[in-house]
Amino acid sequence: MHRLDLFSTICCALLTISATSVVAQDKAPATQEKTTPAQNKTAAPEKPAAAQEKPAGLNVTAEQVAESSILAYGSRVVLNQIRRNGLEHGKVTRTTPEGRIEEATYDRRFIRGDNATKDKVRLDEKMPTLEYSLIYGDGRLWGIINGTAFTPKQETASSFLTHYWHTIDALLRYKENESTISLVGKDKQKGIDLYVLDLEDKEKRKTRYYISAHTLHVLWLEYEESPLPGSSAVKYTRKFFDYRIAQSTIVPYRTVLLANDKQIEETRILSVTYGLRLEDSIFQNPDVQANSNP
Repeated sequence: MHRLDLFSTICCALLTISATSVVAQDKAPATQEKTTPAQNKTAAPEKPAAAQEKPAGLNVTAEQVAESSILAYGSRVVLNQIRRNGLEHGKVTRTTPEGRIEEATYDRRFIRGDNATKDKVRLDEKMPTLEYSLIYGDGRLWGIINGTAFTPKQETASSFLTHYWHTIDALLRYKENESTISLVGKDKQKGIDLYVLDLEDKEKRKTRYYISAHTLHVLWLEYEESPLPGSSAVKYTRKFFDYRIAQSTIVPYRTVLLANDKQIEETRILSVTYGLRLEDSIFQNPDVQANSNP
């Protein structure tokens, strides 16, 4: 029997015996993408020696749900070690307000800091007629075209930052970011039992997570934002599909974004590699670099 299938069977048996069984690793997705040699050598995340109790029934806390979900994604220790830096390559398809379809490929490089405000993120996007980069570092966002820095438009900056603030990662790092979490309760949609968890970060930005009670994966999240200053708030829903193992952690390879229930974006990860050596220079503003040179 496959290691993960056996692990899932043991988990179910423990839940039958006791409502406070120790949380176990989720069953791995059936489909495994061909990845880099480093990825092919990875295995399912190991269960830490001291595991959080798995939520069971209604008598659970927000922290139990969040910590169990973190463990399902690989555990805090594994996530901090493996996802310290990395490169994600993929394809994004967007629908403009005019109904036009735009496709692009992207590379997202990142270096994690002690918390989200100290992270460094670089997004290089290539479309048929345009190539540009968006860089977040030191709490600021700027862009680069043809080696020259520019200030991104408000809607572009908003899209980048909301994607950064309202993510699965924000839940997995809620303690590091000093965010507040609260358990709304349990729900059932389309036959799936869910934990509904609210998160509020230090800047009072709110995200609601819908977490599978069976796998403890985030199936979707919701938040409201105004695309432009003074505009009406829009309800965004980000859905996650095709979970796979990537270097001992769990990653959704397909994400769909909806605005007021209308799909506006779909992202597909083609490859992801963690643990890469990344130079700080790729996250620096070229104008600042030029001024610092003698």
